[in-house]
Amino acid sequence: MAGNIMRILIVEDEPMIAMLLEDTLDMLGHEVIGTAESVEAAIALIDADAIDAAIVDINLNGEKVWPVAAALKSASVPFAISSGAVDSEIPEQHASAPLLKKPYMIADIETVLEELSAAS
Repeated sequence: MAGNIMRILIVEDEPMIAMLLEDTLDMLGHEVIGTAESVEAAIALIDADAIDAAIVDINLNGEKVWPVAAALKSASVPFAISSGAVDSEIPEQHASAPLLKKPYMIADIETVLEELSAAS
């Protein structure tokens, strides 16, 4: 399924990181349907839009992203977990999600997108 254009939600509280990721996804030919900086904003976007995949940062201004992960899972939207922390604890129900380490490398983003595309 590689090469398919995906509609992707970015859940990230750091504006510069979100912009970098959005630019990279655009360069790779995908459509970013929105960026959310909080759990509440992300869940509103999940409920409002057709999303093919999401990239979610574990920590949003001190708030864990697990309610967003649960909403994505409930909506059958594959997602990758993004983190700069080496020892981030991922709950068992989300442990199968691909992990995208910060700082982002384009090759890593491409690999994660291929995994998400195969899961959709």
